[in-house]
Amino acid sequence: MAFLRSFFATKQIIRRSFTAESSSTPKGFFAVYVGENLKKKRFLVPVCYLNKPSFQALLRKAEEEFGFDHPTGGLSLPCDEAFFFIVTSQIC
Repeated sequence: MAFLRSFFATKQIIRRSFTAESSSTPKGFFAVYVGENLKKKRFLVPVCYLNKPSFQALLRKAEEEFGFDHPTGGLSLPCDEAFFFIVTSQIC
């Protein structure tokens, strides 16, 4: 049940991200913000990553750290760029 709650909340964040940045976000992608508070970088992630266990682990960490209120409009991930690249490079 917690997974479904998390899934629907993530879906709402992504929907807000699409709405806020629809002109700069290609279809099939969503924006995530990675890094330190003042040095956050925006990355476009394919929607299919939402089905991958390693990316879902990042989403759970984001839920624990930030809840479902992301002031940037996009999804903030609580990791540095190096870790983000490691996780995403292992997704086929």
